[in-house]
Amino acid sequence: MSASDTAVAAPAVSARVRSLAAAGQWRLTWRRFRRHRLAVACGVVVLLFYMVVLFAEFFATTDPHRPSASFSLMPPQTVHLFDNGVFRPFVYKVDRKRDANFQLVYTPNLAVKIPVVLFARGYSYYLLGFIPANRHLIGVEGADAGQTLFLFGTDVQGRDLWSRIMYATRVSLTVGLIGVTISLILGVLLGGISGLYGGVIDEGIQRVIEVLRSVPTIPLWMGLAAAVPRDWSVTQVYFAITIIISLVSWTELARVVRGRFLALREEDFITAAELDGCGRLRIIFRHMVPSFLSHIIAVTTLTLPAMVLSETALSFLGLGLRPPAISWGVLLQAAQNVEAVAVTPWLLLPAVPVIFAVLSFNFLGDGLRDAADPYGKA
Repeated sequence: MSASDTAVAAPAVSARVRSLAAAGQWRLTWRRFRRHRLAVACGVVVLLFYMVVLFAEFFATTDPHRPSASFSLMPPQTVHLFDNGVFRPFVYKVDRKRDANFQLVYTPNLAVKIPVVLFARGYSYYLLGFIPANRHLIGVEGADAGQTLFLFGTDVQGRDLWSRIMYATRVSLTVGLIGVTISLILGVLLGGISGLYGGVIDEGIQRVIEVLRSVPTIPLWMGLAAAVPRDWSVTQVYFAITIIISLVSWTELARVVRGRFLALREEDFITAAELDGCGRLRIIFRHMVPSFLSHIIAVTTLTLPAMVLSETALSFLGLGLRPPAISWGVLLQAAQNVEAVAVTPWLLLPAVPVIFAVLSFNFLGDGLRDAADPYGKA
């Protein structure tokens, strides 16, 4: 490199160094996170999942509670994208008849093509709970989607599995989100008090944490969930399961917060806040928590998939949400025996979003944790 090239490169390097030196914590975290390609891709997947949570009715093709004895246990339909070489998605009309064993047999009628269109009209619903609407992302033209379009097949009552998975995504992910919020509040509050006060208070909180962590998780969930009265409504059971999962999942975050508080409480800015007359809660939430907020976000992101799996496992075992509620675990109850899986394997499709959601949250959490590391490479 010549002397002139060195002179040009030096200001550019020094400008970059000055920019990093002046950057705040959030900017440095975002800069490191963007370099983690897998975490960014998984962040997009997580955003798509929560788009389904907000607009489940729009993504569904029909009413998920609508039964149809005529289409019981119908396998998934094939959507044909091209019609005579032209891009024109369609499905064939389905004819049904009973075989010699009186079982329903479904065969496509190749003579009748039903166009599949975007933003089709369908059953009426309230978008976001208060906006009347009847548009759906996918539908059929000139026919009832509940009688003609079954992307993921149907269950034993003839209910559309695609629509039920859309609604189940809302329930399972909101249970996880609300559970993480409660767990976050408990973990930060109790962990902060434990680390800041010390002494008898610290010993008491730590013994409670050790007792909770010493009990096997699944039997503890099962015992608490079994205590929920069987005559409770779906809404009551929903909130009960959310609280049960939250009360068991705050311990790890509390340990992390306590460790950080033990290191921070001797810092000069904490001493200055105490001398200024700040109360303990103000010191915790105004001065200590913001100093490692990015780390808390990373830990929370890694905790959320565990919450989702907890709800799915409890509902799958029949101890969590129960029909007519719709969640991933409730849908997987139909595939609890080998015979059902062998004869109707599409009933296992609700496991696919569980796998994608858990993997996406884990990779996103890993990326956020690396990006939030103050000793990481900027």
